[in-house]
Amino acid sequence: MARSEVTDVLVAGAGPVGLTLAAELRRSGVSCRIVDRLPARLPYAKAVGIQPRTLELFDRMGLVREVLDAAVAMRGQLTYVNGAEQGRIELVLPPEVPYGFAALPQYETERVLEEFLGRFGTGIERSTELVAFAQDPAGVTSRLTTASGAEEEVRSRFLVGCDGAHSVVRKGLGLTFEGGAFPEEYMLADVEVGWGVPPGYGVRSMHRGEDGSIDDLLVCIPLPGTGRYRMSMLVPPELSAARPSEPSAGDGVAHGLEGGTAPALADIQKVLDRLAPEPVTASALRWSSVFRISHRLVDRYGEGRVFVAGDAAHIHPPTGAQGMNTGVQDACNLAWKLALAVGGAHPGLVASYDAERHPVGEEVVGRTVRHAAEGVQADPTDPETLMLREAQLLIGYRESPLVTPLPRPDGATLRPGDRAPDCGGLTGDIAAYPVRLFDLLRGRAHVLLVYGHHPAGDTPADLAAAARELSQGRVETCRILPADAPFTVAPGVSHHHDSRGEFARRYGVEEGAAFVVRPDGYLSACLRPPTVGELKEALGRVFGP
Repeated sequence: MARSEVTDVLVAGAGPVGLTLAAELRRSGVSCRIVDRLPARLPYAKAVGIQPRTLELFDRMGLVREVLDAAVAMRGQLTYVNGAEQGRIELVLPPEVPYGFAALPQYETERVLEEFLGRFGTGIERSTELVAFAQDPAGVTSRLTTASGAEEEVRSRFLVGCDGAHSVVRKGLGLTFEGGAFPEEYMLADVEVGWGVPPGYGVRSMHRGEDGSIDDLLVCIPLPGTGRYRMSMLVPPELSAARPSEPSAGDGVAHGLEGGTAPALADIQKVLDRLAPEPVTASALRWSSVFRISHRLVDRYGEGRVFVAGDAAHIHPPTGAQGMNTGVQDACNLAWKLALAVGGAHPGLVASYDAERHPVGEEVVGRTVRHAAEGVQADPTDPETLMLREAQLLIGYRESPLVTPLPRPDGATLRPGDRAPDCGGLTGDIAAYPVRLFDLLRGRAHVLLVYGHHPAGDTPADLAAAARELSQGRVETCRILPADAPFTVAPGVSHHHDSRGEFARRYGVEEGAAFVVRPDGYLSACLRPPTVGELKEALGRVFGP
């Protein structure tokens, strides 16, 4: 057995989640290897929806332009019941949200991420499978096999399983994966149709039987290309009867694409003839398969130096395109913590991954199961909140051990653990054009935002110096000045004017304040007034005392 040199993190699985994790690690200067048992990227449009929050994360990473160039806008959904239109859902978000909803085949998302990862000199090790691992207080020893059958032993500080619903890492940790399976099987197909559905709109067409239950279903999601859709529909008995009752993985988890005979174009056409909003003919079948759906969640997201993310931790119905996006956020949450842990950060830092992400997984699994039967329009939440939740913009970590709770209610709507909102109209002393706050955060890790100067707080210069010292230079400071404030310059601190007052409105400040923004775009502290003592406490939760 060959023995490799030590790497900081071994990532098992090179789907969107594993690639995001590896890219974030390499962007932080952490060494990693990413392995995948498949010899090549699968050409299937499985996960196709990209949520606005995911686009914000891709923006922070520095690859959102490539994603936007490849994707198509998702503008809404038309709903039909027994042939009658029931109205439409408009995917509209508040104007301060910088990105809308998008659709992109999973293999294209993987391509963009893989090319981005390659900029850091790291590639996917294909036809390489994790078969076993053992951890000790100092690290993890993993055993890999390659396509040739050769075995390799890898020593790493951490191991992360992004290896899907049948995760070897999850099984090796002995994590439970409680839940259940839906009895229905679904056909998936990537086809083209020439109908009058407006561009950018999906279709959900249902048939209700006499008892009110849904006995036929068609869901169409637009993809890049003329008239191209990823369609899903119930499997007819003649196809289902010939299929195995469980996947070949042998672990009782019925989830994902199944092998065997794929549905033909004629099978897809039969469903369109029954449920399409108008007569239409399907063509250009790129691929098709039968899909099984489970809803399951691990009891914990890791143990010691080994973690799971994405489908290895949570699986659920594809309703609302929550799965891949939730996994990408798992990866972004974990990556910056592993990067600091490799450098000797606070011992409890990586343990916060489970504390923050497990409640999110639990909520997403429960919500998508509810929506699977009736669609998102059946949610009793008001439409604006529904859109924000589906866009994953309401995810937060107010109960996290890493955030500094406010000592008293102060009436502010923005609190520690919340997503850091974007704003525009920030002007510098050299560039003649305004920029967004997300422009200032792009490519950075922890950022201390200091607004103005509070008469009861410490000076911005003192705060910036304390942030550098307490984090050993890992926290950058950006000062936001009120529109009418004189422009001042301090070494190592960027300065911008809030020329339109958007920062003050979005962050709810009138006097001076300070906010610590994490690498994944969440607030770990809101300091009003900002003092070095409170900043020290906030940063100590992440970087140690």
